Amino acid sequence: MTIREQLEERECEYLSPYATRSRESKGRMRDEEQCDIRPVFQRDRDRILHCKAFRRLKDKTQVFLSPEGDHYRTRMTHTLEVSQNARTIAKALRMNEDLVEAIALGHDLGHTPFGHAGERALNRVCPKGFVHSEQSVRTVDHLERDGQGLNLTYEVRDGIRNHQTANMPATLEGKIVRLSDKIAYIHHDMDDAIRAGLLTDEDVPRSIGDVLGYTTRERLDHFIHDIVVSSEGKDDICMSEPVAQAMKQLRAFMFEHIYQNPIAKSEEAKAETLIEALYEYYMKHIDLLPEDLLALKKREGTDKEIIVCDHVAGMTDRFAIATYEEIYIPKHWHG
Repeated sequence: MTIREQLEERECEYLSPYATRSRESKGRMRDEEQCDIRPVFQRDRDRILHCKAFRRLKDKTQVFLSPEGDHYRTRMTHTLEVSQNARTIAKALRMNEDLVEAIALGHDLGHTPFGHAGERALNRVCPKGFVHSEQSVRTVDHLERDGQGLNLTYEVRDGIRNHQTANMPATLEGKIVRLSDKIAYIHHDMDDAIRAGLLTDEDVPRSIGDVLGYTTRERLDHFIHDIVVSSEGKDDICMSEPVAQAMKQLRAFMFEHIYQNPIAKSEEAKAETLIEALYEYYMKHIDLLPEDLLALKKREGTDKEIIVCDHVAGMTDRFAIATYEEIYIPKHWHG
C-alpha cells in the first residue's frame, strides 16, 4: 500500500461523514497517473501554490490602491487569510483540509489588477463580460503551464468557480471557503480602514457590535466559532440567524464607509480608465500579445476578446501601470 493510499484510508477513518474524501473525487479533466505520496487534493494545492498566477497576487490590489504603508493587505495576503480561516473551520468540523486549502489558494487567481475596479472595467468593455471567479477557473484550466493548465480536480475547480455569493459550491469544503472569503475581507478590510484612519472601532453600530463584538479580533473569532457551532453534525455549512443578519448589516456599513468612500476610492476611476485603455489597445494590436496566448488562440480558436482579457487580467498593478506608460506616455528624446 502506497503512502497516498494510507492517507486515503486515514481520511475514511477520521473525516466527518459529510466530508469529501480524496479517493471519491470525480477526477480531473485529463486522466493522469496518481502520485504515490499525495492524495489528489493535496496535489492540487501544491500545483496552485507553485503556479505563476499565485505569485502575481502579491502585487494586486485588495481594497486600497498602491498604499504607502507596508501593512495593508494585497490580494495574496487576502488569499492566505481566507485559507487560514477555512482550515480552522475545516479542522474543527473534520472536513477535508487539503480540499479547503486548494480552493482557498486558487479562488482569486484570475483577479484583475486594481481589485474590483479592474474587474468592473473589463466587464464593461468586453462584450462577453468578465467575472473574476470564472477567470480563476480559466487560469487553472487553460492559462497556466504555457496553455496546458494545471489539470485540477472537479471539486477544486467547482469551489473556485462558486466562491462568490451568487453561486453555491457542490462540496461542504467549497461552502467553507465561500464563507471564509467573506469573513476574511470583512475582517481585514475593516482593519485596513482603521489603519488608514477612515474608521475607528467605535464607529461600528451598537446593533452590530452587540452581536459580533467591538473589535476586528472579536468579530473574526465570533464568526469562526459561530460557523463551527452552527454547522457541527450537519450536512451543511451555515451561520446562526443573528450572526448572519449582523454580517449583512456589517457589509452594508462597510460599503457605505469603505468600499464607496470617496477618499479610499479616489484613484479607482483612473485605474478603470487605465484598464479600459489597455484592453482597447490590445484589441487593435492583437499581434503584440505574448506568444503563449497567441498560440492558445490559434490552437483552441478562442475569441480575441477573451485572449485580451486573459492578458490584461493577468497583469499586476505595477506591470499594468508600466505597460500603460510605455504605450501612452511620451518619453524624453535622446539625440
